[in-house]
Amino acid sequence: MRVAVAQFATSINVEENLASCIRVIDEAAVCKPSLLILPEFCNTFFSNTFISNTQCSDEQCSNEQFSNEQFTYVDHNQAWQQALSIDGPFLQRIAAQAKKHNCYIVLNVTLRRELARDFSNKEQNDSNKSNISITSCLFSPLGKLIHQADKQSLIGHENNFFIGARKASEVVTTPFGKLGLLTASDTFEPSRELALHGAQLLCNSIAIGQNSRHGPARASENNVFLATASKIEPSARQENNYQEMVVGTGQSQIISPDGKVVAEIYNNEEGYVFADINLLDVKAETEIGLSQKHRPDGTQLNKQLRPELYQQLTACVKDQQALDINKVPVTANVAIFATYKSDEEAIEDVCHYIENNVSDIIQLPELFFIADKTITNDAVQRAQIAHLGTQLIKKISTVLRPFQYVCTSLVIEGIHQAVLISEHGLLAIQQQLHFCKRYQWTTLGDDLNIIELPLEQGNINLAMLTADDANIPELVKAATQHNIHLLLVPFDIQEPCEVEHSLLARATENRICIVAASREKNFDIDAPNNTDINKSDFAKNGTSQSNTGKKNIYAKNKVKRQKSTGLIINLARTVSPSTTRGSGKSDGYINQLIVKHQHGKITKAVVHPSATCNKG
Repeated sequence: MRVAVAQFATSINVEENLASCIRVIDEAAVCKPSLLILPEFCNTFFSNTFISNTQCSDEQCSNEQFSNEQFTYVDHNQAWQQALSIDGPFLQRIAAQAKKHNCYIVLNVTLRRELARDFSNKEQNDSNKSNISITSCLFSPLGKLIHQADKQSLIGHENNFFIGARKASEVVTTPFGKLGLLTASDTFEPSRELALHGAQLLCNSIAIGQNSRHGPARASENNVFLATASKIEPSARQENNYQEMVVGTGQSQIISPDGKVVAEIYNNEEGYVFADINLLDVKAETEIGLSQKHRPDGTQLNKQLRPELYQQLTACVKDQQALDINKVPVTANVAIFATYKSDEEAIEDVCHYIENNVSDIIQLPELFFIADKTITNDAVQRAQIAHLGTQLIKKISTVLRPFQYVCTSLVIEGIHQAVLISEHGLLAIQQQLHFCKRYQWTTLGDDLNIIELPLEQGNINLAMLTADDANIPELVKAATQHNIHLLLVPFDIQEPCEVEHSLLARATENRICIVAASREKNFDIDAPNNTDINKSDFAKNGTSQSNTGKKNIYAKNKVKRQKSTGLIINLARTVSPSTTRGSGKSDGYINQLIVKHQHGKITKAVVHPSATCNKG
């Protein structure tokens, strides 16, 4: 099937917005898509952010479209007037477009969920909220509205004017495969729910582009395609150079199940892009869908999930008290140390490093002293590894200073678990919580250990996750709800997407610092077999540049190698929109990350535990 995503700006004029939708649909129809996805709020201009009049000149603020101090609706009457009726002319025209071009169309709009609003008492109605939803509508090639999906989680000012979904989104079966509709999803739950119900392609309509961080994570963690259509900035805002408000950032994308961008609009201008994908090809090396996802060691992903455990861990959140923000240190010195040695030599290497460095927390990879983890499948070898772990704890603790710690994973009493070592010996343990075939011999734990760790400048809460545990967003969220500032991850990287996307998404959506250490790995890179990349970026003047993605006939003989390691993810100390691609303009990210990738044996950084206390 051919999937296309389009991006454009909207105004406060509903008729103008309908004309924009029709114009963009007609332009995108040139590539003959099977499915076309449009951005969020196609019928209206709405933003969750605002700009003070003191931040713009009188000439700028006199513009009719942007004259209000707050860039949401003036009142509930305006929200109602901008919203659409389900059987009104706006949706009827879009349905006609779907029939005209013989394609499915996903359109996101604000919908009136009641027949009328009483305007008899103006003062009362100005503050009287109506039932208006933010809804993605799916039109079939027959010109029928066949599915609606209301936005699951409202954010910011949306809560003032709209109602959230009253039921979970459902998967739609089409001749091309199973589709799920998303609206501005920057948390993992809506995507996961659709994937659990069989979705193979997620159609995401957003107003502010956060594609590059969350999109690849959502695709790879669920083994689905993700097509995201984003808003762009209105021309009046671009001309007046508004810097403080986030309205739309463009850069619409189509992402493959391994988290790779296969088609993208690289700018903030009106246009579309498309890709040919196959959701049903059973001959492909990788089948699409969560139920078909296997980890490199053969572990089936959906069988790793433990929903009862996440509910249990979330239910006991009230037992964990948040630390006094004034007592949480502003900074902490962390380091990743990855020895290239094995057995006793690896332990001596770590001890030598500790003696010559003063980092507060030293993160080592999972079972850092073992180069070949497959030996753990042998019971005799495991016993020897456990004995070596006992020696390791004694030796490392003797060289640690006060308020200095080492995190890794060990085999203790036949169980694989993360450990935290202090000058006094073994300080804390965390049993592996999810099954994986490479450690299929271990017993899984049922508890999450939240550690209040004393540092020289104050105390922090942290958790440790090993093996595949940090790849499970449900578990990381549960840990975050226990008020942790830092997540320590001794792991053995299995797929590049773990450090390229997944851990970054975990830090962003939960606003935590992460230190993850792995032995260096090299991975083969190849284009997915069920994707044919086709790109066509259209500028406003109608000119085009096309890249049909033709494959080099020698490509199959050229296997690229990609090096992957761990990383340190830190948070900016202030909560403000970050910038994108050196433009100086905001890209919509509120939780800015400062990332330092593991390089060589030693990687040092400063993290900001106190920044995690401000969830923005």
